[in-house]
Amino acid sequence: MIARGVLILVVLLTFGIAIAQQPPPPSPSSVTGPPPPPGVTPELAEATRLLHDGQNAAALAKIDAILAKDAKNPQARFLRGVVLNDDGEIDDAAAMFEGLTEDYPELPEPHNNLAVIWAQQGKYDKARTALETALAARPDYAIAHENLGDVYSRMAGAQYEQAISLDKADKSAQAKLVIVRELYAVTPSISPPKPVVPKPKAAPKAKK
Repeated sequence: MIARGVLILVVLLTFGIAIAQQPPPPSPSSVTGPPPPPGVTPELAEATRLLHDGQNAAALAKIDAILAKDAKNPQARFLRGVVLNDDGEIDDAAAMFEGLTEDYPELPEPHNNLAVIWAQQGKYDKARTALETALAARPDYAIAHENLGDVYSRMAGAQYEQAISLDKADKSAQAKLVIVRELYAVTPSISPPKPVVPKPKAAPKAKK
């Protein structure tokens, strides 16, 4: 399964790749409970809770209200991408994650989730590049490592199929293809939403 990515709660991909979307972490039971993690506003915490409870429409309305006031908010944008993906609006979700990779290239989760979508569409080279970018930003990102392995297995499967089409008596390629296809049956996972705090830009150096 492709590595479970980040801000993505999106999943249910019929692909063996984990998008930055695993079940989201427990959210505060109410805004009167424990304060949200640093960088997460009560509104975002509530939107995450709604999404976790399957109330996508209510979550989207909450997210859009946040973006109306702060259009660049990376957490809200990521969460919106997760909702769109969850609702089957794959192209819009991809555009949302792609925009995040351009505005906040240091965040690994959008790269991971974008890679899952591309892998689902058979764009394995693009998915591989996106996952490698995610891992360059965060080498300990287990979900991205897993997803990269899934992408490689898909690419390997395509090559085994090509080998078999050229030599139908190739028992070795046939056996390997069977093994690789067993990996495809694994339910994919996507990264859950979590605090995304972009690195502050370095202050300009004072002119001497």
